[in-house]
Amino acid sequence: MTARLLDSEGIRKSIVRMAHEIIERGAREPGSLCVVGIRTRGDFLARRLARVLKEMTGREVPVGALDITLYRDDLSRMEASPVVRATEIPFDVTGRRLIVVDDVLFTGRTVRAAMDALADLGRPESVELAVLVDRGHRELPIKPDYVGKNLPTSKEDQVQVHLVETDGLDEVLVEAEAAQP
Repeated sequence: MTARLLDSEGIRKSIVRMAHEIIERGAREPGSLCVVGIRTRGDFLARRLARVLKEMTGREVPVGALDITLYRDDLSRMEASPVVRATEIPFDVTGRRLIVVDDVLFTGRTVRAAMDALADLGRPESVELAVLVDRGHRELPIKPDYVGKNLPTSKEDQVQVHLVETDGLDEVLVEAEAAQP
């Protein structure tokens, strides 16, 4: 059974709410704030978040995209050759307040890989995590700072984020595993 969790308006509201929380929490040095999206959908969400932050603060928020493919802990178990995309971070991360953005937080392994990738780029002042959907089931001790929607799921459920930039529409779907008789 597939259910729509968020539509385009729900996604927009989630991003706006997270932007408000980021601003409230980070009054110290607004000029040090940067947003980094994890490729692919986290990248597009990061760009949206940066636009909303600019609208709210009047300040340009630098945004970058991070490819974590070569930092994955399951790289050796992948059957096909992984597709490596470019990491595009057009600013020095050292001393910056970074907001790492991803679409879905599940086990925490993608975020761990992102932390490893960022460590190779410099030493930020702080790293915070913003996710559109937190579905639980962590395998690593990772907790998001900003969440668009908390979604209790079973491990077998599938959460799909569709974005206009990649899929032609904005929505979050949950495909629940059918109960066995």
